[in-house]
Amino acid sequence: MSNTVLVTGGGGFIGTWVIRELLSRGLEPVAFDRQINAERWKSILGDDASKVQFVAGSLLDRDLLSRVVTHQHVSHIIHLAALLTPDCQQDPYVGCEVNIMGSVGLFELARINAGQIKGISYASSYAVYGPEADDNLNSLGLTAADNRPPSFYGAFKMAFDLIAEQYWRHFQIASVGIRPHVAYGPERTVGLTAGPSQAARAAAVGEPYTINYRGRVGYDYVEDVALAFVRSALETPPGSTVVDLPSQLATTEDFVEIIDRVVPGSGSRISVDGPEIPSNIPPKPHFISSLFPDWQPVTLEDGVRRTVEFYRKK
Repeated sequence: MSNTVLVTGGGGFIGTWVIRELLSRGLEPVAFDRQINAERWKSILGDDASKVQFVAGSLLDRDLLSRVVTHQHVSHIIHLAALLTPDCQQDPYVGCEVNIMGSVGLFELARINAGQIKGISYASSYAVYGPEADDNLNSLGLTAADNRPPSFYGAFKMAFDLIAEQYWRHFQIASVGIRPHVAYGPERTVGLTAGPSQAARAAAVGEPYTINYRGRVGYDYVEDVALAFVRSALETPPGSTVVDLPSQLATTEDFVEIIDRVVPGSGSRISVDGPEIPSNIPPKPHFISSLFPDWQPVTLEDGVRRTVEFYRKK
């Protein structure tokens, strides 16, 4: 059997760590993305970056993806590529094209190549959870208990979870959707919630930093997130499964206190200033430990320590 794993979105933050995990297992990742961040690949993968085949393309290019799956003898798929919340809010049509139709295209490839593709994991999101603001809920005749996604991005993710269920129901295409909350760790540089990761980097090198949001959210260390995607693709059980990562809850101020414990004195150089972001907490979580009983998440303090050590070694 082939040991080639297609990683869509392999040029991104989580995708790069997924590739690192695959390489550590002696597998052959094929990264599919519009572009790679060469500096991030060099930082995280080191010399192993040269072992990774990169294919530049759009998730909507079904012919290209089909050739990759066929010619590279892809045996497993890890699907991370997506447009994120700002892009989906700005242009819901394009967001739907990429996040839903692009994902359906991948599952179609799995259906067409059912004897070849052995497992799929894909990125769902905590963005499927609400609640929305009370006025929005009331206008829809809903309550907070309905816990609807507050954005197009979350709605697209929820819709695809249902579509993945149909692929199992009708075609026996097994898959696992992974729902991280805020992924943090080395080389997280983009997005509103990159602040804590960048604050840990600043602490490691003795620089000041301002985290530009407040709020109590869940945090998942990036190596945990990568491991979840890799194990779920390689050990995909029958059915259409969606699991939540455990996401250690903390306020932004809590995160700063943890950084200060890891790097004593650094907390005085880190400030918090910005809007409060919502905490999308699952009302009935289905944690990954239900799929993998041996799952042991990295604690927030250990994750911060690993992030600091990563930058100190650079």
